[in-house]
Amino acid sequence: MSGHDSKYFSTTKKGEIPELKEELNSQYKDKRKDAVKKVIAAMTVGKDVSSLFTDVVNCMQTENLELKKLVYLYLINYAKSQPDLAILAVNTFVKDSQDPNPLIRALAVRTMGCIRVDKITEYLCDPLQRCLKDDDPYVRKTAAICVAKLYDINAELVEDRGFLEALKDLISDNNPMVVANAVAALAEIQDSSTRPIFEITSHTLSKLLTALNECTEWGQVFILDSLSRYKAADAREAENIVERVTPRLQHANCAVVLSAVKIILLQMELITSTDVVRNLCKKMAPPLVTLLSAEPEIQYVALRNINLIVQKRPTILAHEIKVFFCKYNDPIYVKMEKLEIMIKLASDRNIDQVLLEFKEYATEVDVDFVRKAVRAIGRCAIKLERAAERCISVLLELIKIKVNYVVQEAIIVIKDIFRRYPNTYESIIATLCESLDTLDEPEAKASMIWIIGEYAERIDNADELLESFLETFPEEPALVQLQLLTATVKLFLKKPTEGPQQMIQAVLNNATVETDNPDLRDRAYIYWRLLSTDPEAAKDVVLAEKPVISDDSNQLDSSLLDDLLANISTLSSVYHKPPEAFVSRVKTAPRADDEEFADTAETGYSESPSQGVDGASPSSSAGTSSNVPVKQPAAPAAPAPMPDLLGDLMGMDNSIVPVDEPTAPSGPPLPVLLPSTTGQGLQISAQLVRRDGQIFYDISFDNGTQTVLDGFMIQFNKNTFGLAAGGALQVSPLQPGTSARTLLPMVAFQNLSPGAPSSLLQVAVKNNQQPVWYFNDKIPMHAFFGEDGKMERTSFLEAWKSLPDDNEFSKEFPSSVVSSIDATVEHLAASNVFFIAKRKNSNKDVLYMSAKIPRGIPFLIELTAAVGVPGVKCAVKTPNKEMVALFFEAMESLLKFELLNLNKALLTTN
Repeated sequence: MSGHDSKYFSTTKKGEIPELKEELNSQYKDKRKDAVKKVIAAMTVGKDVSSLFTDVVNCMQTENLELKKLVYLYLINYAKSQPDLAILAVNTFVKDSQDPNPLIRALAVRTMGCIRVDKITEYLCDPLQRCLKDDDPYVRKTAAICVAKLYDINAELVEDRGFLEALKDLISDNNPMVVANAVAALAEIQDSSTRPIFEITSHTLSKLLTALNECTEWGQVFILDSLSRYKAADAREAENIVERVTPRLQHANCAVVLSAVKIILLQMELITSTDVVRNLCKKMAPPLVTLLSAEPEIQYVALRNINLIVQKRPTILAHEIKVFFCKYNDPIYVKMEKLEIMIKLASDRNIDQVLLEFKEYATEVDVDFVRKAVRAIGRCAIKLERAAERCISVLLELIKIKVNYVVQEAIIVIKDIFRRYPNTYESIIATLCESLDTLDEPEAKASMIWIIGEYAERIDNADELLESFLETFPEEPALVQLQLLTATVKLFLKKPTEGPQQMIQAVLNNATVETDNPDLRDRAYIYWRLLSTDPEAAKDVVLAEKPVISDDSNQLDSSLLDDLLANISTLSSVYHKPPEAFVSRVKTAPRADDEEFADTAETGYSESPSQGVDGASPSSSAGTSSNVPVKQPAAPAAPAPMPDLLGDLMGMDNSIVPVDEPTAPSGPPLPVLLPSTTGQGLQISAQLVRRDGQIFYDISFDNGTQTVLDGFMIQFNKNTFGLAAGGALQVSPLQPGTSARTLLPMVAFQNLSPGAPSSLLQVAVKNNQQPVWYFNDKIPMHAFFGEDGKMERTSFLEAWKSLPDDNEFSKEFPSSVVSSIDATVEHLAASNVFFIAKRKNSNKDVLYMSAKIPRGIPFLIELTAAVGVPGVKCAVKTPNKEMVALFFEAMESLLKFELLNLNKALLTTN
């Protein structure tokens, strides 16, 4: 739609939908085209025009490319919500994929890939197969991307129909853009698969390097990123790759430059010739410098990448430190990154220039930047021994300016310099002591106190200086209190005169009797015992020589640095974290339509492969994409090797969540959920449990059949708490007549069902020998009660008062009984229902308790009961009214425990 089409976005007419319907069915082409534009405009501003689906689809039969594009746009938007109607468009898609016009062929296949409806995917296969071999390169490159989209919807279909092989064939295509798209699609598929799919060989390597010179900039990025995964066989091949990639360093697109730098850095590891390495370092410097003339956002990304590069190869930019000097109008995030790189590139040769810059920055207006600049001076002093004296003189000049935060930061870094160069620069302590009164930040105070304690024998009035801090000892932060305690002990050990003796008594008394900080109290007791039993041993401990601190400018571990360098030009290199730290990879599995199992446990399950259960050989089953009605046997299949996948039995994706492996479960028998009569000899018992703050599904399988059962998989339907499997079901092959019990880690709030809260949990389990078994379980809400649910008495009262009366509910539990207050409190505490207070009301006890479920929803509880008498009244106040019914269910089941205890006691007595 062009600029003058804005008229389609405004309407004042009534009955807009009927009017549009009429226009869409007009006999005049122009009127139909205008109507479709109006529909797209309405859709764009958020109006629901899905009721016009059939009418818009009827407009697909047109030669007008503009109109066809608009209809396809509408289809992409609404096909998911109208999957049955979307099938109406299939014939037109198939027809358009054979149109003489390559633009229409490509448009058809692109749109079919964007319509994520499982029922349509099989119709897409034949047109896609044709388009992958189309005469026109534009159609082939579009079809290549479509394969990646189809793989995301149904991986098994892509593999069965040979699309992966077709993609690999396209790498040898004579059109560089087709090659680039094939590489992009294969890389995308590889990222979502756990087994090797796209492996570059020496043959494909030359194809990709050839295509590199001719394709578009983003095509080059895809190819370069894929090449970065290739490990050269020897130094000669590495040199050849670098030679072919080096021209990309001159590219105008920053992404191309960084991707080329990544490959060169990786291949340089294999190159043995020092001349070649030196030459490459020279070639990489200018393009990296050029990146810093771009806009600030690109500068920032470039700087984060350069930060990694200079840690590995500082020589690349050793002579370019001036380009990292901060400009007055640089945004603060750019300035901070430049400072970091300047510290890394600082050397004896350029330190004078660098210190002049840092001194200038320390007089700027941005407080955070000034602090960082002062700290940078200290870091340079620690890094460069020969420059330490010059750094200290700059710090002293800054202290004389008497800007409070500059002084405090300077004292913090001077403390580190003293630790790096002991007994070298202590002559400046007198200057530091002049600023004592201005210190108000905990870290600066702690640093100054450390200096006084460490050099107490050289400071005449050390006791007076420390005494000035002692006046406010109880109010000081823990950091300052700990330093003050240690410094006073040091002073006493170095000058055991009357003044320090009185001080040490006051400090030890404050730190043991007047504090509730366990760290401070424990340290004080240790000092006290040392001083009172063996002062010489105290000297050995407190005045022991400390290890010299080292330069921290290259903070990253070498293996992490290598990992990050392999991910240059990605988010990983900006975050300085490996990809797995912030990306949850979704394991590929064929997917049923998300909505199919929303309403009932009786239909709409689809079988999908899950991680194998017998260690190294995971297994799968046939019938992967078909919907299986209840108890209708699925065709068994022989085990086949499968990637490490979590299946999608109920039509939704689950990210694999790493969970510490629990110990093998034991304990009382589990409730039977699938009796052996229903499960053709297989009996399944299970319940949700909470252990160490994590929810598990404690599940047991009893094999009463005559055959070995293996390949167990499990899936949970959408539910109120969004419970889903947090890993694979670990069950070894089950021999006839044996049983197995396992703890399956669960994750919450990933698989949420809409509608009113319910404790229903619908489960599907299958194995390689039997059909899918479906059964229902109950979600005990107390499994979600968190360990952080305890409230202080005052917080409880405030929360109770702050909630309106409408949020208070009560219920009688006639069959529940409190056998003893202590036993009830202990039992409820084990399920994270915490005791707060108790009072008497005539002959009954009233207990006040609190619990909390995830997302910070508290439950304020009042239990009223007479000990030993059946009948407990439970009142609760909570901001979330919807959860009250489930809460009462949970409390009633917890209180039944007491009734069982009482019955046992009576039976024992009788």
